[in-house]
Amino acid sequence: MRYHITTFGCQMNEADSQRLASELEKLGLRATENRAEADVLVVNTCVVRQSAEDKALSYLNTIKPLKQRRPDLVVGVMGCLVGVRGNTPLQRAFPWVDVFMAPSEPAPLVNFLLQREGKRLAEEETQARFALQDGASPELARAGGFRLPAHEVGKRVSVNVPIVYGCSHACTFCIIPFRRGVERSRPMDEIVSEVRDLVAQGVKEVTLLGQIVDRYGYDLLGEDYAIKRYNPGAASGVPSSAIPLHTPLVELLRRVSEIEGLLRVRFLTSHPNWMTDELLDAVRELPKVMPHIEVPVQAGDDEVLARMRRGYTSDDYRRLIARIREKIPNVAIATDVIVGFCGETEEQFMHTYELLEELRLDVVHLAKYSPRPHTVAAREFADDVPPEEKERRFRLLEAQHERITREINQQYVGQTVEVLVDGEHKGKWRGRTPQNKLVFFEDRSRNWLGQLAHVTITWAGAWSMQGEVRGVVQAEAAVAQGVV
Repeated sequence: MRYHITTFGCQMNEADSQRLASELEKLGLRATENRAEADVLVVNTCVVRQSAEDKALSYLNTIKPLKQRRPDLVVGVMGCLVGVRGNTPLQRAFPWVDVFMAPSEPAPLVNFLLQREGKRLAEEETQARFALQDGASPELARAGGFRLPAHEVGKRVSVNVPIVYGCSHACTFCIIPFRRGVERSRPMDEIVSEVRDLVAQGVKEVTLLGQIVDRYGYDLLGEDYAIKRYNPGAASGVPSSAIPLHTPLVELLRRVSEIEGLLRVRFLTSHPNWMTDELLDAVRELPKVMPHIEVPVQAGDDEVLARMRRGYTSDDYRRLIARIREKIPNVAIATDVIVGFCGETEEQFMHTYELLEELRLDVVHLAKYSPRPHTVAAREFADDVPPEEKERRFRLLEAQHERITREINQQYVGQTVEVLVDGEHKGKWRGRTPQNKLVFFEDRSRNWLGQLAHVTITWAGAWSMQGEVRGVVQAEAAVAQGVV
């Protein structure tokens, strides 16, 4: 049997699809890029904005004719379109879909296939385990270990690893808490074991994922612990005596960094109120943790931030950025911004524009606000910024971002940087710097996949850079010197 998964949305959805693929392959299924050849078709959906939901629904409707021609085709829908609160409306709208799966929950499809194809799948799984044990390392053959899909083993250099599912912060614009449920941290030992398994399969870099990743582990320690968290740059008003001495994410970063063969570690996405000095110190001190911070601001006006229920002011954010840059040399900072949120005036929008002009961040992920069902904003606020005005504001920030990013990147011209090569594109090798800058170079003298390359930058644009390779970086030496 063959499977095909189409994924829409964020890095968490990509990670969920990879985990679903791993579970399907444990049953003996194998991937196909041609959905017409598939026996199992899955659509992993995103609904964070209306455009994303529309795209997922449109694609899902293109599968219906395939199901009509092949009634034995198994069709599954996964992700935020399904959510964690039941799928009766979806079942009515798409009666030809066999299985609905909540985000990060492959079990319904696995159980469906076992019930339908149990004996044959069990036999194929036994054969697959024997094949793995015949040619694989002891780490890969270990029962229960995390296995990449077969077509990715030895080819995936960087992998996303979820460490926190769901979210309990409940910004007024955000549908994630409703669709993905409350915040749930994975056990640390489980995460570390999974990263070891990934490294044994050729992975060199992991990105630890969470909706608010710097809250990792607080739910495991108890709500009282989480409530006492304090960020000196935020407006919580909690006295400094309430600061705990330990940040769970820091311990996880330290343990993951100790894994032999792993070259780089990243984490995203952070929230300004939970970005502690201890975490920033860890990024500076741990050579494998990259100087790359993603911390969304969402808006640069205090009234808009209050309506969003973000929990900080624009000046709090300014102080945080200053603190990050003070503690982490050569850091790259990415942010998210929503334009046209409920009630946003031209003056308030310009406060966002001016903040971004002042801070000159490396990456700005832009989005136009769209009301999402079951959010506070959809219930209580009017979506009163006209679509054409949202588009105008979006384009202004887009042009600003392109200009600033190009100016930042052009400072790299003439510098030699370390690039972890993760693939090829149009005849060139492709990889990223510690700051997550995309770099291309040409060289046919060796297979660079998964290697650290010294590359001298010869050209820089807003979205990527090009360079000439100078040689391979010896991984152990690079880690020891803190340059990877």
